[in-house]
Amino acid sequence: MVRFLVVLIIIGLTGCAHVPRDVVGPAAAQTPMHDVLRDHPPIANGMPVTLAIYSFLDKTGQRKPADNIANISTAVTQGGEVYLINALMALADGKFFSVVERGGLDNLIKERQIIRNAREQFEEDKVLGAMKFAGIIIEGGIIGYDANNFTGGQGAMVLGIGAKDQWRCDIVTIGLRAVSVLTGEVLLNVSTEKTILSTSMGVNVFKFYDQGTKLVEIEAGTSTNEPVNYAVRQAIEQAVLELAKQGKEKGYWDFKQAETEYYELEK
Repeated sequence: MVRFLVVLIIIGLTGCAHVPRDVVGPAAAQTPMHDVLRDHPPIANGMPVTLAIYSFLDKTGQRKPADNIANISTAVTQGGEVYLINALMALADGKFFSVVERGGLDNLIKERQIIRNAREQFEEDKVLGAMKFAGIIIEGGIIGYDANNFTGGQGAMVLGIGAKDQWRCDIVTIGLRAVSVLTGEVLLNVSTEKTILSTSMGVNVFKFYDQGTKLVEIEAGTSTNEPVNYAVRQAIEQAVLELAKQGKEKGYWDFKQAETEYYELEK
């Protein structure tokens, strides 16, 4: 009878294990700060500041945490410039910064050369226009990843039946600076950080029966890990907001102050 009950419990637990529907299909990748960027006031003179981004690298050298193995996978994304370009273009719905392509500059130049050669071959008089240049270069990268910055947990067990939960907090740090192309001077420099929270909880049953000769053990649990890329993107978006705010304070540009501002990143 006991064996039958154990089998039923195991089958029930197995049947309950399924992939949540909300993480199966594709969806547009947006953070809660997307609306904050979009609703930011545009630049006062109506002419967006032209920026260039050559790279935005992972400078941490951090690898994914793993027990008893040497993990070669990196802890943070190697494509941070994608998130940075997206955040800069989203600020004030594209009415604050104008971003020119520099990451794929070689491909862009080659394509322009193909167009120029084709026009010369077919004797077209239309001249290929000059490429747009930037007055400011955005530099920086992911400069810190502190794992296990804060850990904890709690649990209890009575007569072989108990529950426990654990949590861990990591921190990712972003550095961003604006450099003048004309003078090489660092005009603005900001740094932001975002926590990455991981939690797990579970219950277990550990019982002996039939005069202590047979054992019943049942475990169930779940864990939630905040995506590292999600945290990196939020930290970058916050850095862009801080860059706009600091530029106004130093007089490099101006914008109408919003009635409600959001410059504090939720931890």
